[in-house]
Formats: sequence, structure tokens, C-alpha cells
Amino acid sequence: MLGNDIRQMDWFNGDEASFTVYSVEQISEVIRDLLDDHRLHDVWISGEVTNCTHHRSGHLYFSLSGSALSSNRPSLIRCAVWKSYAREFSFLPSNGMQVLAYGSVDLYEPNGEYKFIIRDMRPAGEGDKHLLVERWKESLAREGHFDPLVKKPLPKFPVSVGVATAETGAARRDIERVIARRYPLSVLLAPCRVQGEGAHTEIADAIRALDGNVDVIIVGRGGGSFEDLFEFNHPDVVRAVASCTTPVVSAVGHEVDTTLVDFAADVRAATPSVAAELVVPDRAQMRRELGEIHDRIRRSAGRTIARGQEDLTYLCLRLRPDRHRKRINYEQESLADMSGRMSRGYLRFLEQRKEGVAHLSGLLRAAHPLIPLERGYTMVRDNSRLISSASEVRAGDEITIFWHDGSALTKVMEIRYDGKL
Repeated sequence: MLGNDIRQMDWFNGDEASFTVYSVEQISEVIRDLLDDHRLHDVWISGEVTNCTHHRSGHLYFSLSGSALSSNRPSLIRCAVWKSYAREFSFLPSNGMQVLAYGSVDLYEPNGEYKFIIRDMRPAGEGDKHLLVERWKESLAREGHFDPLVKKPLPKFPVSVGVATAETGAARRDIERVIARRYPLSVLLAPCRVQGEGAHTEIADAIRALDGNVDVIIVGRGGGSFEDLFEFNHPDVVRAVASCTTPVVSAVGHEVDTTLVDFAADVRAATPSVAAELVVPDRAQMRRELGEIHDRIRRSAGRTIARGQEDLTYLCLRLRPDRHRKRINYEQESLADMSGRMSRGYLRFLEQRKEGVAHLSGLLRAAHPLIPLERGYTMVRDNSRLISSASEVRAGDEITIFWHDGSALTKVMEIRYDGKL
């Protein structure tokens, strides 16, 4: 029994009866146990802010009201937001504001009342999108698109890099600048809108267009608000990334920004510049490593020769020179010959490595798509497609002609094949 069993006259019948008396603390404990229901914890509630008070301590107190009042079911719940959570909000709630609040119902025993303790809150419209993203996340996770066991490693020495981002965005410039500085190679751009209604379709199409045509793909954009980055949460974009046979690096927003594409990509980069650093090696670092290898080989060869000379000197001291002079001379000549071969072999090794590096540099420069433009050639593109034959265009098409120092947008008036119409 929670209370004390007391016998006295029944108040209603005038007879002696037994009843239980509870203390206030015991009743509060019962109420607290009843409120310990999973349906009242970690839930989202939508409603209108009323009776809002911003306490000088930093805490927030207000009520959430429903859309309509009922005589038998009250549609008002008292709420509290502690300072530690309130300072993380991106907005300040006020009376009349429609919000989406996240938290748990708890009993405040000193006042004997229950409150909804809020840990996160968003304006109703933005909150709806956050909930939508959470539902997408759960669904895509069940489909296996975030499984870390299927992540692909990045190629150590890629030949081409694909970039799915806005054609005029800062992300594209940052990526191309970093790659040009660290390890110049071919960069193929698949331009697409990165925000706004329907941008997810263009992003997904750009990813699929690059898949299989480059060694690694960077998909992303510069920083922005949750609304700006929303399209990178869309299931179409996530599925396009997850289905790629080419390794994908996500570079959406800044380091603190997270989208569902980050979970599906093989590697997440904090920024587009960091993504570029991840996908290509650093030529300067490679030169330093080659120099370190050179020094280690030279030191190792020197130690080997020095040990041989010490051993030979030791043998000379132990043996009688008059009986073993011929053998000693032979060993000295062999040692000198071995030393010469090692030196010559080492020099040949260095020359071969230098020739290899020079050859690779030449191949990289020859493969660069813009080098022929410096010799007077031009490049013709239709949007993001390279045109290599007159059969790929029609009269009236708009095409862009690129020189090494500029470009021109023009319309095709007529098509000639081998100089003939």
C-alpha cells in the first residue's frame, strides 16, 4: 500500500470503513510513472506559441495551442526551453508563431504540473522539411545506401576528375584552382543547378552523366542555409550517388553542413577545396618523397661499402700478407668493381626515374584538352557536350566556340560536309 490504512466512519454511509491516504509525494510519484510513456518522449509537436515569456535567466516559457478548442479535450500544453537549448535556436519564438517543437513531457513536482520540455524547435515550414529529410534518411538507410561496407576507395593517381556543380559557382573555381596547383589533370564539368525547385533532377542527371567517364567524381556546392542545401537531401540525388560505379566525393556546403548525400558518398569532404585535395596527390610531396628515397638508397649503399671495407681490413690484419696477398688483391679488386657497379646502377636507376617522370609529365600535358587551343585550334561545345563531328549539329543550333583566350556563342547557319552543303 502506498498510503496509510485508516479506519473511521464512512463519510457517505455513516459506517466504519477502511480507506487509503496518500502523501503529496506519493501522488507525484504515481503521476511521474504515468508520464513515463514512450509516446510522451522524444516527440514532435506542432502548434501556435501563446503566453510567451523570455526569462532573464535565458529560459523560455510559453504554451502551445492547437488549431481548435474542444470542451472535453484541452488543446493547450505548457512548455519550457532551458537556456542551454534556447541559445542554439536559429530564431526567437513569439506569440502567434506556428512552430514545430521536439522534446519530452515531464512532471515539475514543485508546482505539481507537467510541462513539455523542448530541446529543439523550428518554424513550421522549415520544420516540415526537416521531418521530411528525417523520413528520407530512414527510408534510404533501409535500402542500404548508407552502408559503409560498400564504400569504394579513391584512386591514388587519377587521370580525370568529374565535377557536378554549378557552372558559375565558387565551388567549381575552388576545385579547379586546387587541382591545377597540386596535380594538373583533365577536369570534366557536368554543370547543374544546385538549389531551387527541381534542382535535384539536374544534380542526379549530372552525376549519372559523369559515372564511368572519369576516375573520380566530386559533387557539391558552396555553403548556404538548410533551404539552399535541401536539394542534396533528395532521394533521387542520394540514389544516383549510391549507384555510381565511380568513386564519389561529396563536398556540400561547409564543414558544419550535413546532407544525405554525405552519407551515400564514398568520401565526405568538409569543403569543395578539401575535396580537390582528397582526389589528387600533391606533386611537391611526391618530389619530397622521391628525394627521401634517393637519400635512403645512397646512405644504405654507403653503409654497405663501408662495412665491406671494414671486414676486408680486419681480414688483412689477421692474415699473413705474404701468403694471402694475391687473394687480398683479388678481393680488393672485386670490392672496387662492386662499388663501381653499384654506383653506375644507382645512377642508371635515377636516370630511369627522371625519364619516367618526364614522360609522365609529357603525357599529362599532351592529354590536356586545352593545349591544342594554344596552337590555333578551336573547341566546339553544345552546352556540356563536346562536338567532334559536323553530323552532331543541325542548322539553327546554338554552339560555343572556344579559343585559348576566349569563347564565342554562335548559331549554325548551314552544315557543310567536306566543304559541301
